[in-house]
Amino acid sequence: MRQARGTVRLEPHQSHRSIERRRLPRKSVSFGLMYSGISGEDVLIGDATVVDLSEGGLGLRGDIPVQIGMELTLFLYLPDRDEPLSILESTVVWSAGSLFGVTFRDLSLPDGERLRSFLHTQSVGQA
Repeated sequence: MRQARGTVRLEPHQSHRSIERRRLPRKSVSFGLMYSGISGEDVLIGDATVVDLSEGGLGLRGDIPVQIGMELTLFLYLPDRDEPLSILESTVVWSAGSLFGVTFRDLSLPDGERLRSFLHTQSVGQA
């Protein structure tokens, strides 16, 4: 007698939610970001909207597709100042169409402090 096995099919936009691996809570936000990286022999430059943010990474909706494992430089246009917050080293950890998530690999002390301060103001504003 043959036993039937059920399978669960996840839609692409839901696949990144199937396994929660975040170590830091993310805040829902919305502001602009520019990203750049290398894809094969091409230089990739895209614009995005940040949808959630933590001290260790962010989720965004971008206009140029990326691949998991791709290294990106990010320029976050936080509303706290005119100049962007530059994150020189980040890695794409999931991608589903125009949505993708990155983790920060190296953040300078001043940039890390600015990010923590911004997240704190978001927490206070939502309380």
